[in-house]
Amino acid sequence: MDSALPPGKSSATLGVLCGVGAAVCWAIGFVAARQGINDGVSPMIIALHRFVWPGLAFFPLIARDGFAELRRIGWQRGVVLTLVGGLPLSILSYAGFLFVPLGHGGVIQPSCASLGGLLLASVVLKEPLPRRRVFGALAIVAGLVIIGVEALHTMGVHGLLGDFMFAVAGCMFAIFGMLLRLWRIEPIPAVAVTSVLSLLGIPLILPYAGNIASAGLFENVLQAVVQGGLASAGAIYLFARGVVLLGASRAAVIPSLVPPSTLLIGYLALGVVPSLSQLIGLVIVVIGFQLTQKA
Repeated sequence: MDSALPPGKSSATLGVLCGVGAAVCWAIGFVAARQGINDGVSPMIIALHRFVWPGLAFFPLIARDGFAELRRIGWQRGVVLTLVGGLPLSILSYAGFLFVPLGHGGVIQPSCASLGGLLLASVVLKEPLPRRRVFGALAIVAGLVIIGVEALHTMGVHGLLGDFMFAVAGCMFAIFGMLLRLWRIEPIPAVAVTSVLSLLGIPLILPYAGNIASAGLFENVLQAVVQGGLASAGAIYLFARGVVLLGASRAAVIPSLVPPSTLLIGYLALGVVPSLSQLIGLVIVVIGFQLTQKA
């Protein structure tokens, strides 16, 4: 029996694995951010940890040969990618948890990223959108709605601001994924450029970050590892690789795996028990994801 997969099928399988890995990294980032906010850590401090460490790590790569890699991508493109996929996106994502619970961040942002990505892939990149993929997207929406409706009952009026932050963040990430495909930017340069250019905005948010030392050693180390390693460089690399292997339209549904991953990790790490509605929504989202991956 031949164990080798055909090249196309092998690439798709690797793309799906990269997508799952990216979703898990983002989910861990959501849970860690929620834990940090619960402990009184400023969203600005969490945002600092997300980009200081990967930015410093990638700086020698970007700065060598007179910033040759950034010149190759283009300064304007680098700035645009950073605005939609770098520090501003992170600030919105973390600040949203000041107003709404974990379920909102894990549902609204990924769903907007997924649906926005499918739309942009079809309208801007002219990628085909088969009927099966449309049905899969609708199933994802249905699953996310089931999860989100229950969360809406826990919101007050102030929660609308948090929801808006997560919705904008999701749309920004959809644009980020589409631009990677449109400009044919490889994963490592994408991670490096967004991380290094995000360092330029850090002095602007430092006055609002509060006392980093007051967060404690454990919380700072946790956020540095999770946000700076997994949810930033690790997740963006895996997502960018998924875009290259799957195409922007199919890769656009990768964020839809974040809600079920967030529910599971939130239960394991924080003891948040998913309700029946959340579990039903999770199953429907997974079915939708499978439909979008079929040719």
